[in-house]
Amino acid sequence: MTSEPTRGRAGVVVVSTQAATDASLDRTGPTIAAWFRERGFTVAEPTIVPDGGAIAETVTAELLADARVVVTTGGTGVTPTDRTPEAVAPLIDLELPGLVEEIRRRGLAGAGPTALLTRGVAGIAGGRTLVLTLPGSRGGVADGLAVLDGVLDHVLAQLHGAGHAPRSAS
Repeated sequence: MTSEPTRGRAGVVVVSTQAATDASLDRTGPTIAAWFRERGFTVAEPTIVPDGGAIAETVTAELLADARVVVTTGGTGVTPTDRTPEAVAPLIDLELPGLVEEIRRRGLAGAGPTALLTRGVAGIAGGRTLVLTLPGSRGGVADGLAVLDGVLDHVLAQLHGAGHAPRSAS
C-alpha cells in the first residue's frame, strides 16, 4: 500500500491549563489539525500544554521535527498566565505582523472590542517554518485559519525554493 504524498508536516500546539488536565475540553486544536489535513499536511494530534508551561520547548520540538507550519492556539490574552507570545516570539527570525493585524481586524468585526486584546505573533522560524499564534477561542481560530488560507501557499513556496512568479508588465 502506498501512502498519499503530503505537503509536509504541520504542528498544532494548544495552550490551555483546562485542556491540559482534560483533553476533551480542547475545542480548537482538533479544528486546526483537521484544517491542515484537509489541505494535504501530515499532522499529529495537537500537543496540549498548560498556560505558562513548556510552550517554547513544545514549539521548538515541532521545528526540530521539520514542521513547515506551526500554529498555536490559546495563551494570547491578558491574564497573568497568558504568555504564548512571549514564549514564541524569541523563536521567530522574521516577523509577519500583517497576519496578526488581519486576524485582529476580523475579530473586531465579529466578536467586537475584546478581539483587540489578543496579543498574537506570526513569523518565520529557522528560515523555513511559518509560526502563528492564534487566540484560544473558536472564533479567533476561525478568523486565523481564514487569514492563513489566503497566504499559506505563497509563504511556503517562498520558503521552500519556489519563489514567486514575476508580475507581467502592463
